Amino acid sequence: MSPKIINVLNGQQSSIPPIWFMRQAGRHLPEYLDVRATAKNFIDFCFSPDKAARVTLQPIERYDMDAAILFADILLIPIGLGRKVDFIKGVGPVLEPIDVDGIQKLKIDGAADRISSVYETVSNVRKELAKDKALIGFCGGPWTVATYMIEGKGSPSKDIVKRFAYENPEAMADLLEALVISSADYLIKQAKAGADVLKIFESWAEGLSPDLFDRLVIHPTQEIVKRIRDAGITIPIIGFPRGAGLNAIRYAHETHITAIAAGTQMPLDDFRATIPDGMTVQGNLDPLALRIGGKTLRRAVDNVLRDAQSGPHIFNLGHGVTPDVKIENVQAVVNHIRGLEANYV
Repeated sequence: MSPKIINVLNGQQSSIPPIWFMRQAGRHLPEYLDVRATAKNFIDFCFSPDKAARVTLQPIERYDMDAAILFADILLIPIGLGRKVDFIKGVGPVLEPIDVDGIQKLKIDGAADRISSVYETVSNVRKELAKDKALIGFCGGPWTVATYMIEGKGSPSKDIVKRFAYENPEAMADLLEALVISSADYLIKQAKAGADVLKIFESWAEGLSPDLFDRLVIHPTQEIVKRIRDAGITIPIIGFPRGAGLNAIRYAHETHITAIAAGTQMPLDDFRATIPDGMTVQGNLDPLALRIGGKTLRRAVDNVLRDAQSGPHIFNLGHGVTPDVKIENVQAVVNHIRGLEANYV
């Protein structure tokens, strides 16, 4: 049996959309915390195939989601390129900011092979996952990963990295090329290990001028998709240009992705009218509504279902599950969509 999400990604519309949530394997689950406690740090957790496979499968076992997403992180690629990445509790990812000289010293050859334990995780999950469930592999978008590498951490304004892109266009192009080559190879190897779908998380797509968006987001994504297809990989690719606004329209038309994920702020009915005919849309429940629960959550779910009903749709959040989300709220959403008794709390 083909996974339902694959049918929808191939353009089939379903009265009951397939469901999975970004960050569905994470700190809101006690079983996740139990496994996490056995790893010495987050990077070790990501590079431990048995542990990573176990938590990847947990949302399927608890919620019967239609897809599992690989447990990993978008900042593993910089490690493959020879950069140091730390995850500090209460702070998040911290990297030594890269400069022009550092970009020239990146270890591009074999970068994806240096994080090969991820492919073992993919293989382990695919062996245990039911045939009617899809496994999603992913990478970070080159611009998003470059942002962390240049600024050294997440940045709401991204002023430092945007200034770098303006003032050092050749070095920025070199960094993006390194990320395109290594990320495409990374995704190809995930597909060969058993991933059914690939996703590109361009989480920092917000706030770019059309010119910068073209150079920093659209062109690198085009190159990743081309490399994947040239390698003979035909599985669907979902793109997520989070917060891109009207730039997302060009992203949908020009990057050659299969489907597009919409952030919370995107009106799905209006958005669908601007993207290629028949393209699958994923999204876009407000994560805050999932945290609040009750009537607020029920209304938000109904609004997404109403706005997405005119074409193929994968139900998901506009961003990710937060650690304080109640398990009961997630289960209520899944039951609601599937026409089962939904106990909103």
